Amino acid sequence: MTLKEKIHQTCMELVQQKIDALQKNLHDLSDSAGNETKRTAGDKHETALAMLQIEQENNSRQLKEVLQQKAALEKLDPHLQTEMVVRGSLVETNKGFFYMSLGLGKLKVDEQLVFAVSPDAPLGKLMLMKKVGDAFQFNNTAYEILSVE
Repeated sequence: MTLKEKIHQTCMELVQQKIDALQKNLHDLSDSAGNETKRTAGDKHETALAMLQIEQENNSRQLKEVLQQKAALEKLDPHLQTEMVVRGSLVETNKGFFYMSLGLGKLKVDEQLVFAVSPDAPLGKLMLMKKVGDAFQFNNTAYEILSVE
């Protein structure tokens, strides 16, 4: 398995862990709401139910976002080889490795530090359509592209 394939797999696993945690949270909140309705009515009861409902809505929104992230990751082909930086590219620069996928941050794969960057993020936008030998500046730091997978 190539480094790029391992990075892609790591990203998929991270997103799946987020999905699992949010689904568990929603299940627990649903159980709590069920227990809350069994109690006697009153202001405290209504406040607790309202807070649980807000938390459920927030978790549902987060789950929807993470499911969209997973769908976006699934569309990326880790076997794709291009000369220019596109979505799904693994970019080696003089400042490290960047996987153009999702904004998942710093990952360690096979003792290699890699930054999972969204192509829509400022740094990602600067890298798009660049090729080996191209250079650019971001936050007063000079980057040179050494390889693109």
